[in-house]
Amino acid sequence: MSAKRAQPKSATNVSIRRDLLEAARASKINLSATLEQALIEKLREAQQRQWREENREAIAAYNQHVEKHGAFSDGSRSF
Repeated sequence: MSAKRAQPKSATNVSIRRDLLEAARASKINLSATLEQALIEKLREAQQRQWREENREAIAAYNQHVEKHGAFSDGSRSF
């Protein structure tokens, strides 16, 4: 899922509301590029949710440790 490198493209069919399609065409919006960007963002969000879920217990344990013992930098901070 790299947005920076050119990836092979695949033709596909999608169904969208007619009014949206007409407005996009009238505005000269590139549907393929718009869909790609939307998918990249949705996939990023899904990966973040999955990572948070997979690491939920470790994050909770770390937060408990910091509550009990403080952060390692507590003595170094000047604010």
